[in-house]
Amino acid sequence: MTATMHRATSRGSTARAMKFATALVAIVAATAPQRANAQYLSFIRDTEIERLLADYSRPIFRAAGLGSQNITMRIVKHDSFNAFVLDGQNVFVHTGMLQQSETPNQVIGVIAHETGHITGGHLAQLRDRIARDQTKSLLIKLLGIGLMVAGGGGGTSGVGTGVLVGGDELIMRSLLSDRRAQESAADQSGLRFLNATKQSGQGMLQTFERFAQQEYISASGASQDAFARSHPVAAARLAQLRERVAQSPYATAKDQPELQLRHDLMRAKLAGYLDRPQVVFNRYRASDQSLPARYARTIATFFGRGIDAALPEVDKLIKEQPQNAYFHELRADFLMRSGRGREAIGSLRTALRLAGDAPLIAVRLAQALDGESDPQNVTESIGLVRKALVTDKNPQGYRLLASGYAKQGKVAEADLSIAEAHFLEGNIKQAQIFAKRAQRGLRAGSPEGLRAGDIVSYKPPKGTL
Repeated sequence: MTATMHRATSRGSTARAMKFATALVAIVAATAPQRANAQYLSFIRDTEIERLLADYSRPIFRAAGLGSQNITMRIVKHDSFNAFVLDGQNVFVHTGMLQQSETPNQVIGVIAHETGHITGGHLAQLRDRIARDQTKSLLIKLLGIGLMVAGGGGGTSGVGTGVLVGGDELIMRSLLSDRRAQESAADQSGLRFLNATKQSGQGMLQTFERFAQQEYISASGASQDAFARSHPVAAARLAQLRERVAQSPYATAKDQPELQLRHDLMRAKLAGYLDRPQVVFNRYRASDQSLPARYARTIATFFGRGIDAALPEVDKLIKEQPQNAYFHELRADFLMRSGRGREAIGSLRTALRLAGDAPLIAVRLAQALDGESDPQNVTESIGLVRKALVTDKNPQGYRLLASGYAKQGKVAEADLSIAEAHFLEGNIKQAQIFAKRAQRGLRAGSPEGLRAGDIVSYKPPKGTL
């Protein structure tokens, strides 16, 4: 995906850790990233959705004392219901969780719970436990367990089976005991954060009640979401959670209508871009004239019938809400995907003006300008990307910057930009090849020359494979 909603693939240590897709195993993988069957994990970048998640999480992070730590919400393209933390800087949520959560409060409850893991030091505890195992056998066992979970196996079948022998059952029991205690602690912390922000804990409760039911279903061999496997819901824990939620003075607090509308628009957008058009039309019937339903159908119309059918529909959305930056961005996306980049420039300029500081939209505008042969457009494209990369470093931006520099004959700067793109993707070998090439044309001691040298001399942390 590109434009309004685009997919980024990563081969970096974070991505290799994330493929385990559970909180417990993600913690382990962050300690010693491993390559398994899949080398790539898809992310979704979208200004509208990222801003909504930031609005969900900001009060929670502030209540948890993490407001100054620059924690980022990251969106994983996967249809399972899952959320997890790798470190104290990132919270990962699956598109499946966003699509299946009916209210903002349900997503906020999950964020509050994951924040409880961060503030509880649960990641550090597991890393310390691994560090104290001098033979590293515990790490190997955990990684084996992780491969099974990633493969969907709830028991001792699958790719990780070979490491679960001998005394592993004792290790597993000890770890799961720790995990249950951590889950309960994260619940209590999450509820404190919700109370501090005057929000209900009902959303968190609804999520874990759902997964408690999944545990019963999975006992008969049915599949189970990764979130349920990595967040075990004991009956006593669920009873305690119900009691605490009921005791809260904000137990009956409801999401503001404006926030609910933004949530519904997010779900509609994800459906339009990720689901087959017929599935979207079945879910959002023509009789439903709500804004989210029309949003979803407009996107599905483009993918099902093409731009000529979709443009009139997006123009209707713009006419109804001319100040909605994301409707203008959507129009531009349809045009860009249809090879009509020049026509998209006006819509992107409007979207960027309405959205304010929106690096992703700025990069998209730069891409449309870069497609033109006018040197002034190339210069403007480079300026837009350079500004965007100050606050949002991403491979797509660096590759676009390289394109602009190449058109201006700045070969060394173009090579350095490609090196930056490879570096962000975790492809260190390729990054160093391009950085060495860049060094030959960059002035020694200049910021660009120093950065190229940093990439050339970079060595992955010990323990990383």
